[in-house]
Amino acid sequence: MIHGKHSPRRFLAMVATGGLIVLAMGAGSPVLGDGGDNVQPIDFVHNVMDAPAPVTSAVFGTDGSLKPGQKLCIGPPQGANANTDCEATPGPHNETSIAINPTNANNILGGANDYQLGFNSGGHVTETVLSRAHVTFDGGTQWSEYPILFHSTYQATGDPSVAFDASGHAYYATLGFRFVGLTNAQAPDVLVANSGDGGKTWASVKVASGSGNFGSVGDSLDKEYIAAWGAGNAIVTYGDFRLGKSGSFISARIYASVTHDYGAKWSTPHVISGNLDEAFVSVPTVAGDSIAVAFLNTTDLDTGRDDYEVVKVSPTTGLALGAPIKVATVIDGGTDYPIAFGRQTYQDSLFRSWAAGNITTDPKNSAHLAVVWSDMRNSATPAPADPYSAITNSDVVVSQSTDSGATWSFPVSLALPGDQFMPWGAYDSKGILRIGYFDRSADAANHLYNYSVATETGSGTLAFTSAAVSTVASDPTQGDRWFAATVNNSFPHATSFIGDYSNIAATANGHVVAYWTDLRETACFAGTCRSGSDAFFAAAP
Repeated sequence: MIHGKHSPRRFLAMVATGGLIVLAMGAGSPVLGDGGDNVQPIDFVHNVMDAPAPVTSAVFGTDGSLKPGQKLCIGPPQGANANTDCEATPGPHNETSIAINPTNANNILGGANDYQLGFNSGGHVTETVLSRAHVTFDGGTQWSEYPILFHSTYQATGDPSVAFDASGHAYYATLGFRFVGLTNAQAPDVLVANSGDGGKTWASVKVASGSGNFGSVGDSLDKEYIAAWGAGNAIVTYGDFRLGKSGSFISARIYASVTHDYGAKWSTPHVISGNLDEAFVSVPTVAGDSIAVAFLNTTDLDTGRDDYEVVKVSPTTGLALGAPIKVATVIDGGTDYPIAFGRQTYQDSLFRSWAAGNITTDPKNSAHLAVVWSDMRNSATPAPADPYSAITNSDVVVSQSTDSGATWSFPVSLALPGDQFMPWGAYDSKGILRIGYFDRSADAANHLYNYSVATETGSGTLAFTSAAVSTVASDPTQGDRWFAATVNNSFPHATSFIGDYSNIAATANGHVVAYWTDLRETACFAGTCRSGSDAFFAAAP
C-alpha cells in the first residue's frame, strides 16, 4: 500500500527511485513498483530485485481452476482463539477485516491478505496472493474458506475490506494487481465482490482503474475501504496518487463510489477530499442520512505530521456534501518514530507501522462519531532513527463529535505502558465505544504483543478499561518465517511486516468480535520452520 510514510510526496519520490527495495538487509520486501502493497514473505530471486531466495527462482502464477462457491477447506472446531486459515497451502495472512451479518449473528465474514506458496515441477517457488473469504456460520468456532474470483489476469490482491448491508448481503473490496515482467506491476485497480449467501459465492466488478505502472505517469490507486447499509447499498472510498514523469508525485486525493443494486453497478468515482491533495487512508462509516469518511492528510510537509480529516458524503450520489473538517493533528512525523527500511516502527522492531485508524458511528445516536488512531504524543520525540536505540510509547488516541462531525473534542489517549498501535474502533449496540489494538503493555521489555480490546466506561466518557483477547502473545522482534530480517544479532529473523491494520466488529448484543494478525503458530517452508503469521479470531465480552 502506498502508505506507512511521513508524507505522500516524499514517499512517491522513494518509489520513483526504488527507495522501498531494501533487500540488502534481507527483509521480506514488496515487489518493485507495487507501492509495498504485496510485501513478499520470502526473498524471491526473479520477483524482487534478484535477492537471495530459498530456491533458485520464483514465479507469480494464477489459479483458474477454482469455481464460484467452491469450498476450499473447512477447519476443525476451535476454542477461545481460532485460526481462520484452513488451507493446506503454506503462506502468511495479515491485514484482517471483519463483518457480522445483521440478519444472522452466527454468520461472520473475514478478509485478509492471503499468500499461497508452493513449488512447481521444476522446484521453483510459485506464489499467488489471491483473496479468500474466511466464513463461519456458527459464531466463530469453525471456519471455512471460499475463493473470491476476480479477473484471471490479476495475480495478486491486497488491502481487504468487508461489510454486510442490513439485508445480509456481503461485500469484499480489495486492490487487484497485474504484474508487468518480473519486477514491476501495473497500477492497481479497485475491485469489489458481493455475495448473497453469506460469503460462499461471489460475483465481482471493477469499480476504478489505475493507470500506468509504478515509476511512470499515471494514477496509483490505494487503500480502498467499504461500508454498506439498507438493502443493496454500499460505498467504497480509496486514495488516488497522481504520478508524473518517472513516477514523480503530483497529488493524493480521496475518491468515492456508491452502489444501490447490491454491487452490480457502481457510480462514477468523485473526489471527496476537497482541496486537500496529500490525502490517504480513507475509511467510511454510515452516519444516519449521510456517510462520514475519515482520512489522513499530510498538512505539515516540514515535519511530515498528518491531520485527521472527516468529510460528509451523500449516500445517494457519493458526492461530498461539504469541505473536510479537521479532527486533530496526529503526532506521526518524520522524527516521531524510529525508522526501519524507510518506514516507521517501534522499539527493537522492524515491522512497519503508521498512525491510521478509523471512524465509527454510535448506533443509538447517528450524530455521535469517533475517530481513533495511534501516535507518539506520549513518547519521547525526536526518536532515535535506530529502533534498537529507541524507547517508544505509542498510544491509542480518540476524538469524538456529538454534532455529526461539525466539531471534534480534544484528543484523549489511552495511557498504557509500552506500544499500542493499529487501532480500530466500533460502537457496540449499547452506544459504548470499543477499540481493538495491538498491545505491548503486558511486556515490560516492550517486545511481545497481545490483541486487546478497550471498552468505554460509559457512552461519551472517553475513559476506558482494557483486556487482552488473544490467549498467547506474539513476538515480532525475532523468529519470523515469512518476513524475516536480521539487523541486530540479538534479534534474529525479526518480522518486517504484520500488515497495516486489523479490525473489530460489533455484535447485536453489546459485544464485539476481533480479528488480527497473530504470530503464535509455527510455519515451515523450504526446509525452514519459524513463527508463522495467521488471521486469528476471538469473541470479546
